[in-house]
This record gives sequence, C-alpha cells and structure tokens, in this order.
Amino acid sequence: MKPRKYEQKRRAEQQAETRQAIVEAMVALHREVGPARTTISAIAERAGVERLTVYRHFGDETAMFEACSAHFAGEVGPPDPAAWTGIAEPAERLRAALRSFYAYYGRGEQMLVQVQRDVPRLPALAAVLAPWDAFVTTVRDGLVDGWTAPGQATARLTAAIGHALCFDTWRSLARAERLPDAEVVELMVALAGAAAGGISGTVSVSGAVVDSA
Repeated sequence: MKPRKYEQKRRAEQQAETRQAIVEAMVALHREVGPARTTISAIAERAGVERLTVYRHFGDETAMFEACSAHFAGEVGPPDPAAWTGIAEPAERLRAALRSFYAYYGRGEQMLVQVQRDVPRLPALAAVLAPWDAFVTTVRDGLVDGWTAPGQATARLTAAIGHALCFDTWRSLARAERLPDAEVVELMVALAGAAAGGISGTVSVSGAVVDSA
C-alpha cells in the first residue's frame, strides 16, 4: 500500500505542477499579447504540454480567466482597504486610497492595459472581473462619506471620486501627461474638493476648510 500511496501522491504533485505551468504560461501570454490573442496552442507550447493537457485542466474560458486572475492578484497584490479605511478625515482617506490604487496600477500596468482592451470582446472575462468592478464601486461609495457636499454636490463628488479611481485616469495623467503619482493623487483630491464645494473657492471637509481653487 505504501508504494501505491507514494505513486498517488507523486501523481497529484505532478498534476499540480503541470497546472501551475499552464497558469503561468497563460498569465505571461495575457500580459504580452492580451487574453483575446492568447491561443490554446500558444499556452501549450509555452507550458511544454499538449493542447489536450490544457483542456483537461481548464475546461472553458471562465476557468482559465479565474485561474489567471487569482495568480495575478497573488503576484501583484490588489489595493488593500486597510491602507485607508481607518482614516477619518475624508480628503486624507481619499489620498491614501488613491496612493494604494495607483501603486497597484503601476505594478500591474502591462497586464491591465491588455485586459482593458480585450474585456469588451470577452464576456467570460468580463464576468470574472465583475467582482473588481463591485469592489471599486464599494470603495468609491465609502470614500464619499464624510465630505460636506451640499445639495446636488454629492452626485458630482461621487463622479469625481469614481473618475479618480479609474485605471484610465491614472494612466492618462501618469503616462500621457507624465505626472508623478504623488501629483496625480493631489490633483484628484483637489478635484474631489472642487466637486464637493463648487468649481472654485473653499469646501468644508469634516470641519476642516480645504482650498479647492
């Protein structure tokens, strides 16, 4: 029985190693050419296995995208709410959240560019990424709390913070306009202040007066 158990254990280890090689091949190809251009043949070749082996481990696109998403999250590390949820002052809380998001965007930029381009063409990928969209919405709504935004300004503030959290917003300012991340953060905090209190002047943020001009 002992040799049989050893063989079973070794077989399971080999299967896990093969699966990991396939996942790493998929992630590398998604980063290089994008999910929509990644073929099973290319995955098999990169992983050093047969096409049938890829299908045995991953029966459909959803399973593939879920595995890739989990691997990418572990490799890059998504924004951690612990970095900002304990901060009471809303402008400083927004500042901390944006630092965390922008650092994540910088770490994962190459992959995120490919995914952003391909997600409209891949419903299975969009479904796998839906929890990220829900997470961003939850973060946005939490960051709105605490601001003094009279009248219709709350909707404007919500839109400004949502805009600030977007990958495309960060990439436009940090890459196309070549602003350092720290300046992008301050620009977006100023935008939120302006949205909460008006286009110019000052805005009260939990009792503190912030210049939004």
